[in-house]
Amino acid sequence: MFDPRIDKHLIADQGEYVVDEVRKHWAATVSAVLELLGGFVVFLLAFVLPAQVWWLPTLLGAGIGLHALWRIFEQRMDRFVITNMRVFRVHGILSQRIATMPLARILDISVYKPFVGRIFGYGHFVFESAAQEQGLREIRYVGDPDTRGLTIQRVIAQAGLRGAAGRGDPNALPSPVQPPPQAVPQPQPATQPQPATVTVTPYDEGRATAPVPGIERGGSQTGWDWLADAQRREDERLAQLRGEPAAGAAPFDPDRTNTAPIDLPR
Repeated sequence: MFDPRIDKHLIADQGEYVVDEVRKHWAATVSAVLELLGGFVVFLLAFVLPAQVWWLPTLLGAGIGLHALWRIFEQRMDRFVITNMRVFRVHGILSQRIATMPLARILDISVYKPFVGRIFGYGHFVFESAAQEQGLREIRYVGDPDTRGLTIQRVIAQAGLRGAAGRGDPNALPSPVQPPPQAVPQPQPATQPQPATVTVTPYDEGRATAPVPGIERGGSQTGWDWLADAQRREDERLAQLRGEPAAGAAPFDPDRTNTAPIDLPR
């Protein structure tokens, strides 16, 4: 009846699990227990007072006792939960209240341990967050505050290294960063055409400015043979038109030009 049932508040489909469930230290119920004892003493006054007013201490003692029991159950139902994604607090008996805060929004955690708390092993947490949520601003009477403070810091650090959700075992060290996989070169197909190789002939200044050598008729085959044959046929045709005998073979001069008018017989 007085169990807050933390499991039903977890986001199970996202892999959330409880790292630590913090109950109130027994020191939080000391004042309620003293109040309960005081109500019992008031209730006993009904046996020593006159019979006409016995009902007054009875009702007063019962009221004090019920209020003390309510405070004890209220402390019993107050739970502070640390998960791998967030921290949240569940409290309330008849009407339940839930306050939650993601780990990414926790800016600072202050631990206050009073002198009596250092003796009996409890302290108070004060959370500084981006948005001050009153339900999680201060968590009082936390048992073993040093260990639980380190647990919260460890979960926050691992959540930042492993991503927004921070999934994984909170007690395990983060895995080292693996280098990105290198691409494996694919073999080229045998039918792929290879680029043509262009041979560049070095520039020779002597060859570029040398005169064209003379070409003798009937000599060895050169690149100017076609031009020599064309010049010979032109000379023979002109001689035939002029009525002159065919001239003998003459050395071929590629640079020779003849702009004289043709004298044809009338």
